[in-house]
Amino acid sequence: MGDSLNLLPASFADFRRDAEKRLPRFLFDYIDGGAGAEVTLRRNTADWEAVQLNQKVLVDASKMDCSVELFGQKLAMPLVLAPVGMGGMTARRGEVQAKRAADAAGIPFCLSTVGICPMEEVAQVSDKPFWFQLYMLKDRGIVQEILARALAHGVTTLVFTIDLAVLGTRYRDIRNGMAGGLGPWGRFRSGALDYALHPGWAIDVGLRGGPHGFGNIAMYVKQSKNPRDYLHWTGTQFDSSVTWQDIEWLRQVWPGKLVLKGVLDVADARQSVAVGADGMIVSNHGGRQLDGVASTAAMLPRIADAVGGDTTLLVDGGIRSGQDLVKALALGARAALVGRPWVMALAAGGQAALSRMLGLYKQDMRTALGLTGLPNARDVGQSALLGG
Repeated sequence: MGDSLNLLPASFADFRRDAEKRLPRFLFDYIDGGAGAEVTLRRNTADWEAVQLNQKVLVDASKMDCSVELFGQKLAMPLVLAPVGMGGMTARRGEVQAKRAADAAGIPFCLSTVGICPMEEVAQVSDKPFWFQLYMLKDRGIVQEILARALAHGVTTLVFTIDLAVLGTRYRDIRNGMAGGLGPWGRFRSGALDYALHPGWAIDVGLRGGPHGFGNIAMYVKQSKNPRDYLHWTGTQFDSSVTWQDIEWLRQVWPGKLVLKGVLDVADARQSVAVGADGMIVSNHGGRQLDGVASTAAMLPRIADAVGGDTTLLVDGGIRSGQDLVKALALGARAALVGRPWVMALAAGGQAALSRMLGLYKQDMRTALGLTGLPNARDVGQSALLGG
């Protein structure tokens, strides 16, 4: 029994298990859950599992290279830490720890507009550039100020989320009292007992990890007293009227790389190219928006067939291992993003656990490359798939 308590995490499921033990229920469910009955959430992972690789033997695998080029930057593997709202609540100053782990692994970290740590704090980690994710706000003046700050702190790649015209119906958040603007500091069902049952998190993050507001927009939320004020402000400021014309405006005011996150339709993919986006992320928001839509593994090859030669394709949703990274490359992506995995690992054991998880992704990817007869990641294509 004692030995079982000291087992090292070896998979996403292991990090998720450890995170569930450490986090208050409302926060774990916020990260772990999806929209509606979570059909799309389950479909995302199931469809990556269903993609079959083609094993090839007696190919020299003595020299392995997982690296790829993305937007002029060499990545140690085709992986980006995706933007996760409130991701910094899973560990003390979580986004800072995530940036350090990403730097050490040689991959980009993308900071969310509604992350806990402000870009100014994240930028102090190192001079290595990070990505920034933006939601469109009704006050375009604030948007331009945020973009100017991002540029000043070395951001060259902007990820703009396009699938949040309305917020998905998330049953777990409703049950825990997080929906409707209450937020995690509102009247969630388990109350103070939840904190008492998770003293490590309550002390390390709850008491010592402040401030707990949304750092990137703190200066714009007047008279804010607690995170509920931030949530109310963002609820009134998120712009549901955004159209392709607004993307054209954004393209004019943002001089760096522009990546649109939330493309799940071939026609939308073509329009993304037409408005001048440098890339797009095939994404259904991790199954957190419209339940019942297609998985990203199902849509990636269709979108790749339509626009893969005209843009830089990325994908997220359900990527749980280095083997999945190889599958993503084979289906037409240049790289993949992960959200839940990095946040779960951070919750499980901070920067050290996240670094371990990233090492496991790379190790798993090396295994997949070596046994598909494609030891160089840049050579991965449809031939890596069964029947390809």
